[in-house]
Amino acid sequence: MNKKIILILVSILLLTGCTKYKSYEKQPVVIESTGQRVVENILCKTEATEEEFNKLKNENKVKLDEQLNNGTLSQEAYDQKIEELNNTFDISDVAYCTEFQVFAENEGLWTTLFVKTLAWLIIQIGTFTKNYGWAIILVTILIRLVLYPLTQKTAMQSENLNAAKSKLEKLELKYKNRNDQQSQMLKAQEMMKIYKDYNINPMSGCLYALIQIPLFFAFYEALYRLPVVLEENFYGINLGLTPLNALSNGQFYYLIFSALVIAATYFSFKLNSSMNPSGDQANQMKLMMNISIAMISIASFTISTGIALYWIVNSSFTIIQNLLVKRRKKNDHIA
Repeated sequence: MNKKIILILVSILLLTGCTKYKSYEKQPVVIESTGQRVVENILCKTEATEEEFNKLKNENKVKLDEQLNNGTLSQEAYDQKIEELNNTFDISDVAYCTEFQVFAENEGLWTTLFVKTLAWLIIQIGTFTKNYGWAIILVTILIRLVLYPLTQKTAMQSENLNAAKSKLEKLELKYKNRNDQQSQMLKAQEMMKIYKDYNINPMSGCLYALIQIPLFFAFYEALYRLPVVLEENFYGINLGLTPLNALSNGQFYYLIFSALVIAATYFSFKLNSSMNPSGDQANQMKLMMNISIAMISIASFTISTGIALYWIVNSSFTIIQNLLVKRRKKNDHIA
C-alpha cells in the first residue's frame, strides 16, 4: 500500500507545473505592497499588474541610467542590462484575465487540465461575485460537494474503525510479543475477519490524503499565478499578503488567518484519524499527525491569505462532514 501511495505522489509531483518566480540581477523581484515575489509564469494579467511591472521596470531603469551617467557602467553593459530588464518585466504577450483561456497554451497535462481549469473557474466566479475572496470560498465548496461521495467513504471508514477499536485492541494484546511467522499470519487472518465484519477497507484510509494533496497543489499554483486574486481585497484583507509580511507592517490582525489554519488543521486531522490504536502504532500515528500540524502551522505564516482562506474553508468542510457522519452513525446505532 505504501508503495502505491509513493508512486501516486511521485506521479503527481512529476505532472505538477512549477510556479516560477522572477528575478533581476540574481535578486528576487518583490511587490512592495504585499511582499510577494513576482511570479514569472503568470496565467493572466490585469491593469494593476501592468502598472506594477512598469513601476518596477522604471525604478530599475532609473538606477541603470544613474550608473551610466556617473561612469560606473559602460554603454555595452548598460545595453545588456536594459535588455535583461525588458525581458524580465515585459508581459505584453500575457492575456488579460478577462480573456483567459484554458487551452490557449499547452503547459503539460497537470497544468492544463487542473491548474488552468481551476484558475478559469476562479476567474469566472470572481467576475460574477465581484470579489475573489468569495470566489475562493465558493470554488472550494463546489469542489468538495463534487468529491463528497468519495470523502464520505473515508469518514465512514473512520467510524467503522472506531467501532472495531475494542476488538482490534484485544487482538493486539493477544499477539503481543508473538513475532514468529505463524503467529503473525494468524493475527493478519483475524484482523481481516474483523475488517470484514465491520465493513472496513484499509485502502480507503489513504483516499483523503490522496485527494487533498493534488487539490492543494492545484489551488496553490493557480492562486499564485493569478494576479487578479493576489491584488484583491476581501473585506479589507489583502489576499496576496502573508501574515509574516503583515506583521512587519504592524497589521497584527492577519494572525487570525494563521490561528484559523492551525485550528482547522488540528480538528480536521483529529476527526479524520482512522482510529485510536494502542502501542507503537498509536505513537507513530500521533507523531506523524503532530509533525504534519507543526509543518502546516509554520507554513501558515508564509502563505498568502488567499491560500489560507482556501485551507480554512476546505478543512472546515471536512470537519462538518465528519461531524455529520458521526451523528448519522450514532443515530443508526440508537435505532
